[in-house]
Amino acid sequence: AYAYRFFLEKAGIQQTIEDILLDLNTHDLKNLTDRGHRVRETILQAEFPDELRQAIEESYTKLSTEYDTADVDVAVRSSATAEDLPDASFAGQQETYLNVQGIHEVMEATKHCIASLFTNRAISYRADKKFDHFNIALSVGVQKMVRSDAASSGVMFSIDTESGFRNAAVITGAWGLGEMIVQGKVDPDEFIVFKPTLRDSFRPIIGKTRGSKKYKMVYAGDGEISGGSVKEVPVPEEEQAQFVLTDDEVLELARWTVLIEEHYRRPMDIEWAKDGHTKELFIVQARPETVQSQANQKVLQEYVLEERSRVLVEGVAVGSKIGSGKVRVIKNTSEMHHFQKDEILVTEITDPDWEPIMKIASGIVTNSGGRTSHAAIVSRELGIPCLVGTGNATIALKTGDDVTVSCAEGERGYVYDGKLPFRVDTADLSHMQPPKTKIMMIVADTSRVFDFAQIPNQGVGLAREELIILNHIKIHPLALLHFDQVTDEQVRVQIEEMTVGFADKADFFVTKLAEGVGKIAAAFYPNDVIVRMSDFKSNEYAGLIGGRQFEPHEENPMLGWRGASRYYSKEYKDAFALECRALKKVREDMGLTNMKVMIPFCRTPEEGRKVIVTMAEHGLKQGENGLEVWVMCEIPSNVLLADEFADVFDGFSIGSNDLTQLTLGLDRDSGLVSHIYDERNPAVKKMLQWAIEAAHKKGKKIGICGQAPSDFPEIAEFLVDHGIDSISLNPDSVIKTMLHVSEYEQKKR
Repeated sequence: AYAYRFFLEKAGIQQTIEDILLDLNTHDLKNLTDRGHRVRETILQAEFPDELRQAIEESYTKLSTEYDTADVDVAVRSSATAEDLPDASFAGQQETYLNVQGIHEVMEATKHCIASLFTNRAISYRADKKFDHFNIALSVGVQKMVRSDAASSGVMFSIDTESGFRNAAVITGAWGLGEMIVQGKVDPDEFIVFKPTLRDSFRPIIGKTRGSKKYKMVYAGDGEISGGSVKEVPVPEEEQAQFVLTDDEVLELARWTVLIEEHYRRPMDIEWAKDGHTKELFIVQARPETVQSQANQKVLQEYVLEERSRVLVEGVAVGSKIGSGKVRVIKNTSEMHHFQKDEILVTEITDPDWEPIMKIASGIVTNSGGRTSHAAIVSRELGIPCLVGTGNATIALKTGDDVTVSCAEGERGYVYDGKLPFRVDTADLSHMQPPKTKIMMIVADTSRVFDFAQIPNQGVGLAREELIILNHIKIHPLALLHFDQVTDEQVRVQIEEMTVGFADKADFFVTKLAEGVGKIAAAFYPNDVIVRMSDFKSNEYAGLIGGRQFEPHEENPMLGWRGASRYYSKEYKDAFALECRALKKVREDMGLTNMKVMIPFCRTPEEGRKVIVTMAEHGLKQGENGLEVWVMCEIPSNVLLADEFADVFDGFSIGSNDLTQLTLGLDRDSGLVSHIYDERNPAVKKMLQWAIEAAHKKGKKIGICGQAPSDFPEIAEFLVDHGIDSISLNPDSVIKTMLHVSEYEQKKR
């Protein structure tokens, strides 16, 4: 920074720059562009003072000698003195030059770095943040290049950037130099690691998503400062199909993330690189995370789309907001002056030059990029809904069309046709008192669990395996176990494509299920997470890829081969073993012992004992390392023989949906008898009362995970009156029901 001020003073250009910026107007793009260009030209045409030139030459010569070469390859990087503050990132606003070789090129790159303190975007950002242009200086760091052009590089955060969940390290990576990720030109791999059990030497990788990684940036040999020293090249298909890091490397980077966060005592945004020659990993930058770490965790804000229409485009959702407006497709920065306030910006990618119009957009949609691309980072900071990696937005969306950009529906975001109504629900959590009755959650969508975990809760009373299998695995477990027997050629091709990188196709099922369950268990750690083993009916199993070949036809699947009866049967027990292996991995490899197991549709105590034995054969032993095995209470026999079921299982969870239909003898999906289906029916309430009393008589916990308590406040009151231990609710019902139960308990006192 001293060198920067020394240069301005000795070259006599500071007053010239001040004069150029006297009538600066950052809201007038033409004015901003003209003033920025004139300042940069003033700097580039100035001469370096002899003392500064000599100091740079001596240091570069010394560095080259250290690496035993005439002209060592370096990165010439800039860092402003106000950069990376906790509440202002200035991310990517100054220039970096890669693979710079030779003293002349180093000098030129240094001068270009200094000039980049006055790029249009940097001038605009400082003006918005009310920083004086001349109270800020710039340092230029010259570093030996990490040869990630021959390996990989990426970005990682010590916090989940979408939800603000503090216990996750999120790592992204792609082949080659890191500029491709920062610029948003590639769809990177993503890894999520759970920090608390990582500290205890477990291996808690709770998410792995393979990105397409179609291009990479590599050395181009000798080149000019304008960018010829590096080039973009296609990535071979076999390389695209591989992850850029091994599990061991992911865990090492995650451990470093934890150390860096502990050192700075705040959530951090970090860049890493792997040297393809030495195979070493490096941290090349660390700065404070500036969005989620500044958010008010005591106020819960939820955007809710009230109507839906035709989906025009989908991509990776950034943030959780909704915005609407007219589309403005812009191909490059020369067209930026056309952009109007509150329009939806649609483009290929963004870089810091786009920030003057990004900050006035009501939504941003890009063809390329991932969650750590420039568009994603800046839109988070600005609080604007953003979709990245859509692939075709600039073609599918037309300038002037009214659209709604929704990032409020999980990991995927959508652009809908027309301006749709939405609302923002806000809850102040600072004074909320939890009731005596445990309020837990029903969770199936792993893409939103970090968001759900921010809602006040005491764990998960029902985590459904079915949606993890349906959304993330999609393949019937027997089709993976007996792939050589799959006869449908189209199905074989599908399975081969989906299981790339897995030598044993069954490991695909185990790994993906473990990641999904692990993510839920991690989100709510250390509170209990009760995972219900798979409860598909035979017609639903048949709908999985390859499933029709392995499933029977049943006239009434609802009352057929489902739940416990599958697990110990010779036709299915090998598939059930994969579930056991996955859950064992969650508890033993990831260290998430807050996970409990629940058995659905168990018709008799004898059947329960068979399942317990089968689980133990595959490493899930009841009582070992505190493992509890619960049972769904959803069949009249579960209530009538509750004392016997209590001798087999550690707890009960009432499934009021199935219990109601079986108590009243009706199909809840039939419109002809739907008027009779009612959890408030005296027969159903009597079943609920008996189940609670029987469980407590045996000293066992009992909760409920049906829809009734959230739909009917009187059912919630009835359950509280009879001493139910926990009520599990869908996330959108938790706060409303928690407040009601808390008020009701206080009245009872």
